[in-house]
Amino acid sequence: MVRTRRLSRPTLVALTLASVAAFTAFGGGAAAGASGSPFEVDPDVKVSGASTLTSCPFGASADFAAAYDNTEVEAQVAVNPTNPREIVGVAQQDRWPDGGARGLTSWSSTTGGASRSKLTDVPWAACQGGPERFGRVTDPWVSYDKGGNAYFIGQPIDSAALGISAISVTTWNRQRSAWGGPTILIEDPGTRGVFNDKVSITGDPTRAGYAYATWLRGDYPPGQKQNPTADFHSFAFRGQPMFSRTTDAGQTWSTPVPMRKSNSYFQGNQIAVGPDGTLYNVTANLFTGAGIQPNDQGIYMGVMRSTDGGLHWSAPVQIAPIRTAQLFVPDDEFPIRAEDYLPDIAIDPTNGAIYVVWSDGLGTPIDRVVMAKSTDGGRHWTGPTVVSTGGPNVQAYNHAIEVTATGTLVLAYYDDRNNVLGDDVATTDIWLRHSHNGGASWEPEQHLHGPFDHYTAPISYFAPGVARGLFLGDYIGLETTSGDNVIAFFTSTISDGADVHSIALEHTDVAH
Repeated sequence: MVRTRRLSRPTLVALTLASVAAFTAFGGGAAAGASGSPFEVDPDVKVSGASTLTSCPFGASADFAAAYDNTEVEAQVAVNPTNPREIVGVAQQDRWPDGGARGLTSWSSTTGGASRSKLTDVPWAACQGGPERFGRVTDPWVSYDKGGNAYFIGQPIDSAALGISAISVTTWNRQRSAWGGPTILIEDPGTRGVFNDKVSITGDPTRAGYAYATWLRGDYPPGQKQNPTADFHSFAFRGQPMFSRTTDAGQTWSTPVPMRKSNSYFQGNQIAVGPDGTLYNVTANLFTGAGIQPNDQGIYMGVMRSTDGGLHWSAPVQIAPIRTAQLFVPDDEFPIRAEDYLPDIAIDPTNGAIYVVWSDGLGTPIDRVVMAKSTDGGRHWTGPTVVSTGGPNVQAYNHAIEVTATGTLVLAYYDDRNNVLGDDVATTDIWLRHSHNGGASWEPEQHLHGPFDHYTAPISYFAPGVARGLFLGDYIGLETTSGDNVIAFFTSTISDGADVHSIALEHTDVAH
C-alpha cells in the first residue's frame, strides 16, 4: 500500500504540551559508576515464517479489502520459571490496515531461544477456525506463573469498528502439547460506545496457578441502564480498568470487574507482582472527570495496588503527568504508531523496587523513553527522567523494562539516531542498556538490532488515505531467562514488511 504524505502531524490523543521539564536522568547521559561487563549477544534468530492465513476470506471491510500478508507485529514473550529453556512468543499475524489481524501466532523454544517451532493455532477468530462473528483478533500477550503454567490472551473483534469486542484467554495443555480452547472472559456489542481494548495478562511469580488479566472497557455510567440519549448528555464516558483472575491454572476465571468505577479513562493496563505478592497495575489515565475533555490536569501515568490478589484496589497514585508527543519519521513527518504513552512495568525481585517506563516529550515535541521509580510500594515516585540515549532530538519508543533475578535493571527501545534526512529511508535501530544499581548509573549502551527501514512496515489507518502511522506494534518483549540473562523479542522490517526476531543475552560477569 502506498505511503500517504501529510502536511501536519495530528496527535493520537489530545495531550496538551506543558512547560519544558529539565533533563535529569538515572544516568540518562554517559554511563558511570558501577563496573560490569556487557551482555554477550547471541545470534539474531528470525522467529516468524510464512503465514498460513493469507487465503482466509474473513476480516475484509468496505474500506480495506486486503491485509498485509506475511506480517507479524506486536511481539511478546514469556519464559517458564521452572524450566528457563522453555520460551513462548506470540504476535499478530497478517495485520489489517485499520486494526486487528487475521490471527495470533505463537512459537515455542526448548533451547533457550536458539531454535523455535510454530505452535498449532488457537481458534481465536474465523481465520483460525474460531467463531465467524470474529473476523479479526488483536493484542496478543503471554505469561507464565510460578508453577510453569502458560497463559495466552487476545482480543477477538468483528472489525476495526469494534461492533463486537471480546477478551479471550487460553492455557497451555502439557498433556496434549497444545493450547486449550479459548475461554471468553467478556464479549460486548459496540452499541452505546461499549468496547474492550488493550489486554494484558500476568502469571503470578509468587503463586502457582494464579494469573491476572486486565484491559480497558469503554462505557457510560451506570452501565447502559439509562436512556441512550442520557449517555451523551452525561459527558461521563469512561475507560474502566477491568480485572479477571484464575486461581486454578486457567480452569476457571472470575467474572470481570472494574478495578475503579470513576470518570477516568485508564488505558494500557498491565499488572506486575511484587516479591511479597502485592499486585501493581500501571495505567495511562488519559482523562479525568466529567465535562468537556481533555482535562489537562487529569492526564497522568498512575499505579493502583492490591494486597489481596486483586479483590480490592487502591485509588490510583499519580506517577507523573503524561506529555507524549506524536512520533514521526524525521524525513517527511509521516506518523509512527508505536508504544509511546503505553507503559511497561518491572519489579526487582530482590528488593521490591518498581520501575515504570514510557515515551514522553516532557514538554517538547520529541518523545524519548523516560523512567520513574518507587521504593516504597508505589506510594511515592522519583522521575520521570530520560533513560534513552542518542540526544535531545532523537525519538525513542517501543520500550521494555525488566529486572533480572539478580537485580540487574535492563532496558530496550527503538530510536532513530542513525536516520539520514532526505534519503527516503526511515532508519531505525534497537538498543539495550543495563544498570547494576537501580538506575543510578548505567553500563555502556549496546546495539541490539538494525538498522532497518521503518517505512516498509505496515501502515495503520484511521480511514482510507488518513494514516495513523507506521506500525510494528504497541510493545516488545523483554524477559529474564535465568540469573542475569534475558531474551528480547521484537518486530523489525529487515527480512520483509514485518518479522519477529529474538535475541538471547547472557551476562555471566555481574558486578553489584
